[in-house]
Amino acid sequence: MKKDIAHLIDHTLLSPDAKEEDIRRLVEEAKCFGFAACCVNPYWVPLVSKLLKGTSIKVCGVVGFPLGANKPEVKALEARTCVEDGASEIDMVMNIGAFLSGDYATVEADIRGVVEASGVPVKVIIEVGLLSDEQKIMACKIAKSAGASFVKTCTGFGPSGATTHDVRLMSKAVGKSMGVKAAGSIRSYRKALTMLKAGATRIGASSSVKIVS
Repeated sequence: MKKDIAHLIDHTLLSPDAKEEDIRRLVEEAKCFGFAACCVNPYWVPLVSKLLKGTSIKVCGVVGFPLGANKPEVKALEARTCVEDGASEIDMVMNIGAFLSGDYATVEADIRGVVEASGVPVKVIIEVGLLSDEQKIMACKIAKSAGASFVKTCTGFGPSGATTHDVRLMSKAVGKSMGVKAAGSIRSYRKALTMLKAGATRIGASSSVKIVS
């Protein structure tokens, strides 16, 4: 049944024009269908945490979203604040500019700073649409070395969404010790299932209700 994968989906609303009523609807949908988490911008984390109190649904806050170009100390502070406000997971955007410049040490330190500041599972968004296959593998290895719990395909605001090719590549790169979150342009049950079969262990989607309905 389609609802069987609900517990693997992060129900997501990261639109800049999302209103409180939209966030409340997101939470109610998550409760109704049993999604894994509600993924929201930091401003909404306190409200979502309050509304999800007493449930097993996780609160996921995004950090350095959507560009990843914040300074490391700013990302660390944002992550720490999200957790203090009730987040139980963090989705952070890798410093893509530093990565493409070959400054891997900064990228790793950036991720490690968020991991250490938050103390909760961190998913690192590598924005696959901007990287070659070799770069995707390198980004995954850096995220693993920095102590992240997941690698994630993209923000949903980049040039492309998740593909089975990328999910397989990332899954192989990190092995079984890390999760892979497929996100971006996943709007149907069939596509979500394809991503899971390719090696994804979590799905990020704003079309979650459509996927499981």
